[in-house]
Amino acid sequence: MKSEASLADGPALVHAHSPVQAFLERLHQRFAADSRGKVATYIPELAKADPAAFGLAIATADGQVYEVGDARTLFTIQSVSKPLVYGMALEDAGAERVGRAIGVEPSGDAFNSISLEPGTGRPRNPMINAGAIATAGLVGGATPAARLDRLLSALSAYAGRPLDIDEAVFESERSTGHRNRAIGHMLRNYDILEHDPEAALELYFKQCSVRVNCLDLALMAATLANGGINPASRQRAVRNEFVGPLLSVMTTCGMYDFSGEWVYRVGMPAKSGVGGGIMAVLPGQLGIGVYSPALDERGNSVRGVQVCEALSGELGLHFLKPPRAAAATVRARYTLAGLRSKRRRPAAESAQLDAHGHRVQVFELQGELRFSTLEPVLRSVVAAGDELLAAVLDFKRVDGADAAAVRMLEGLVETCAARQQQVVLTRVRRGELLARFGDELDPRSARALHFQPQLELGLEWCERLLLKRCAPVGAPAGPAQPLPLAEHTLCQGLSAADFAYLDARVRRCSFEPGADIVRRGDPADGIFLLLRGEVSVTVELPQGGSKRLSTLTAGMSFGEMALVTGGQRSADVRADTAVECGVLSADSFRALETERPGLMIHLLHKLLLGLGQTAVRLTAEVAALEA
Repeated sequence: MKSEASLADGPALVHAHSPVQAFLERLHQRFAADSRGKVATYIPELAKADPAAFGLAIATADGQVYEVGDARTLFTIQSVSKPLVYGMALEDAGAERVGRAIGVEPSGDAFNSISLEPGTGRPRNPMINAGAIATAGLVGGATPAARLDRLLSALSAYAGRPLDIDEAVFESERSTGHRNRAIGHMLRNYDILEHDPEAALELYFKQCSVRVNCLDLALMAATLANGGINPASRQRAVRNEFVGPLLSVMTTCGMYDFSGEWVYRVGMPAKSGVGGGIMAVLPGQLGIGVYSPALDERGNSVRGVQVCEALSGELGLHFLKPPRAAAATVRARYTLAGLRSKRRRPAAESAQLDAHGHRVQVFELQGELRFSTLEPVLRSVVAAGDELLAAVLDFKRVDGADAAAVRMLEGLVETCAARQQQVVLTRVRRGELLARFGDELDPRSARALHFQPQLELGLEWCERLLLKRCAPVGAPAGPAQPLPLAEHTLCQGLSAADFAYLDARVRRCSFEPGADIVRRGDPADGIFLLLRGEVSVTVELPQGGSKRLSTLTAGMSFGEMALVTGGQRSADVRADTAVECGVLSADSFRALETERPGLMIHLLHKLLLGLGQTAVRLTAEVAALEA
């Protein structure tokens, strides 16, 4: 019975460097040595299963799959099929007809118990064999072949690939299913089955004998998590109106007489099967598939129960502990090619950032960070591959992060460190929102982690990193000497006569680091041509503090509006380093209108070009934030 599914049988999404993948591999290793339990033998063909087999898969509600171990080993679905076939019966016969034939109350009995309501003979619920046989009798189709085609088509839609029947297991089920035959005839006695029970029993034996693997179970669960639509194929497997009833009976009855404890400890609607499979659903978020054929005394996979409990506890998946309602976790996503820091850079550096800015990805996060809300972000970072240089995660609007999110962030740092990449966390302090963050982090990997108090500073840090990594070999460093006035952007292209005229009217001045060059409210009486050093333009905020508008370097100008409008300065300008400037007064500029109109036109043209570039940059930033 044991065989391997081909890679073409389902999604082949490999996440070799993913923190999620690494977590699953550690989890698999932790429970692989658990040899408790016994393989089912009451169906002879099931006794051939390898008790050491152990596979695990997770599929998200948007179709991403993680797998580990024997996740592609084929086995028979057995009772995991019961809620899915129940959904078919609801669609084909209608909820009222199904409700008359099958209850929804937990029985507290074993899966093969003869648990019927006194008087009516109605099975307690569709998850025990009596209810499942009644359910099989309600699957639509005019002939046995049509009903089988209906069943296989629906199960295949859940899995996202064509499924078939293990004929050897089917024959073994049919030849040894005496207890189920007895149940079938009792159901016929009470008119729960309206026709010869052999047809319903035949279909039931075949549904239990459908071959699946862990990936199939994970995608089946993810289909239910996604409202009945397979998240990989986008094919609808069951109508949305019946997803709630399916998940309800899985919650209350899916693990038989272990269901109450399962909900308490794991907290996900689930269904087990004696073939060793477990399918668990976290509504709206993900599905889990586990395969390990060694069973406990209740007929549930020993490793399956253990690993699902660990997944729920360590990743915070209990469905009664959902994250607080919020918009999408990623408020904005962009790269340095679309939005950069407020530091204005020379043309050569800007060109480098335009060309290579896609190598830095920025995620502005919001809401509650848990495994399910953070996983798409981790996936995006990992999917960027070796081309990625740095990932910036901004926490300003994050309300909280549970232990699973912290663990996944540590895993992201480990992954990025191994690929020589950097992780920059902005507007968050270690130990506050991220409690115990870094406790499990390898000190060697910690060098890939950086905290910045502001997003703006994080972007600038990444720009410096990018320019350093991508600078051409042998590229000269920035000018150590002051920039000659003739090489300033505003003066480039002037005739010798015009430059001499301008040079005579530009006053030189210098400032120490930290000195105020311009204060908001000062008279706007001239333009500053920056020849050496760096300055920052800032504004005071109403709630206190200040915000940087831009940082300028040699070759740039500030105070341009003084030449046009006059009035008062609208922002502060402070020297970040030792600064040298040339200052052209507003009076000198106005004199050009009569003395050197060509020079005035040249300067205005240069200023308009600069303003145009600023407008283009701001438009691109808005577009990046809206994307």
